[in-house]
Formats: sequence, structure tokens, C-alpha cells
Amino acid sequence: MDARAEADRPRSGVLSVDSTVPGGVPRGFDGFRRGWERRFGDGFRLPVLSPGTIGDWRVRGRFTRVRDVAVTDVHCVSATHSADRPGGDEDQVRMYVVRNGAWRLGGPRGRGERTVPAGQFLLRHVGRQYAFEAAPHTSAQFLVLPSAGLLPVLGNRSVAGPADSAEMRLLTAHANMVHATVADLGPAGLHAAHSTLIELAKAVALRQFDDVEPQLAPALTRAAKDLADSHLADPALSPAMLARQLNVSIRTLQRAFATTGESVTAHIRHRRLEEARLALTAPRGRLSISELAAHWQFADSSHFIRAFKKRYGLTPAAYARSTPL
Repeated sequence: MDARAEADRPRSGVLSVDSTVPGGVPRGFDGFRRGWERRFGDGFRLPVLSPGTIGDWRVRGRFTRVRDVAVTDVHCVSATHSADRPGGDEDQVRMYVVRNGAWRLGGPRGRGERTVPAGQFLLRHVGRQYAFEAAPHTSAQFLVLPSAGLLPVLGNRSVAGPADSAEMRLLTAHANMVHATVADLGPAGLHAAHSTLIELAKAVALRQFDDVEPQLAPALTRAAKDLADSHLADPALSPAMLARQLNVSIRTLQRAFATTGESVTAHIRHRRLEEARLALTAPRGRLSISELAAHWQFADSSHFIRAFKKRYGLTPAAYARSTPL
């Protein structure tokens, strides 16, 4: 392979750390820095941290690179601060999605400071490194994105809003899929993962996405499944409810699920049956068959029993007897 082909080869990398347990990161922060520079250093500069942060560095994190995009999930047990004057020119678009705690971001010449609280996101262009700090026990996801594809859409704006908006649900679902699968993706898969991250970030900036773009179907399906999982016991859960929450038509949602070989309704039923099966094997406090049927929104015990037997080959009662307490 010649030098140009090697330079153009899609690059990816994964780094997981846990300095909250003894031996989680050999040689502490220095060991983490070496791992970072080996996998990400040629495209993503490690933030300059304060001496106090490095000295009491208690962090769990997962870092994934897909070409010129990086996705980071981090939980800071200890307080995290940048150096007073981090400095350094950059040209990136960054997204901050805070799940717990708060992340404070500096601005140019001490102006434009922003605090991203739990449940919110911020998307903005970064021209240089600025100071930041996170309160203890802050959990967040960060995306570092190339400015070339996003600045024409974002411009000089900062876009902020709730982390559970329809566009953010899709972006978060896709970022989580990238975390889980990037190590096994070939060049075509890396290209698709990268392109979809960019397109979904554009959707966040525009507050709308192209719901007929087939490349977004996996992200839409994953977001719908995540949303369904959080409402499995809700009698209002339906394809219409999921489509409404994700700001797409029912037809678009069904078309996305068709690529998985399972309908939206079938997925909901299968997940409810799976949760009922797990409840039948609980070591204590097992519910009755009628209670399980009602809790997981089956019309009655007969419907539940028939669906369970079709799925698992045994009636719920027989399945419970076959599982030791």
C-alpha cells in the first residue's frame, strides 16, 4: 500500500478507562495520556487539565474515533478543571450532552461562558481551547466533529436545547451504536457510521432531519427501541406514540423497522414478553400470571399465555416451574 492510500485509509480507535478502581489505569493519568496519543493524538488534542485534576483523576470513560469524528462518554467522579490558560488554536464543532451534574464552558476573552446543565445539550464551533470545569459526579457525552461539513449549517450560532428532543434521540442512539460496533466495522461501515454522525449533527443544528434518508434508518430504529424500552409498561406505548415522540410519520418508522425484519408492534410485544419471562425467573416476589399480563399490557391472561407459549415453547406457568427458585 502506498503512502497516499495509507493516509486515506479510514481510521478508527477505541479507548476505555476507569481510574475509579485500583489499577484501572496503569500509571494513572500518564498512562491514559499515552493511550490517548497512540489512538487519537494525530487528530484530537487532549485537553490541558489542571494539576489538581490530574492529581485526583477519578474518571470512567469510553472514547471512540471514526475518522475525523470522536465520541466520548465520560463520568467524572472527582471535579474536573482545565488549566487556567489552556490555549491552542482549534477548528472543530463540538457537542456537549450532559446527563448528570453540570459542565461549564469558557468563552473568548472571558466572555460567552456557558453552563450546560443535566438534560441539556450545546452545539457550537470552537476556534481555540477554552477553560472548562465539571462538578463531581458529572456524566456527559461529547462529540467532536469536523467544521467543514457543519459550519455552513451552524454558522456563528450556538444551538442548545433538551437532550431528549427527536433529533438528539437519533444522534445519541447512533453514537451509542458506533461505540458498540466500531471495532468490527470495515471501511464501508466506518464510512456509513461517520456520514450518519455528520448528518444527524446537521439535523440537530437545523432542528429537523431528512426522515426519508435511508442511511438514517438504523439510528431511527435504535432510537425507537430505546424509547420503547423506557415505556414498556405504559398502556399508551404504540407505533403512533413512538413516531410522535421522534417527530416522524408512522410510515417512516415502519419503513425503518422493515430493514430489521421485525415490525414496530412485534418489537414491542417481544420486549414485553422478554420482561415477563425475566419476571417469572425472579428469585423472590414473583407475580401471578394475571398480574404479569396486566402489567405488560396484554388484553388478558389468555392472550398473554398464548403469546408466551408461541414465543418460548412453554406456558408461563410451565416456564416458571422449570426455573428453580
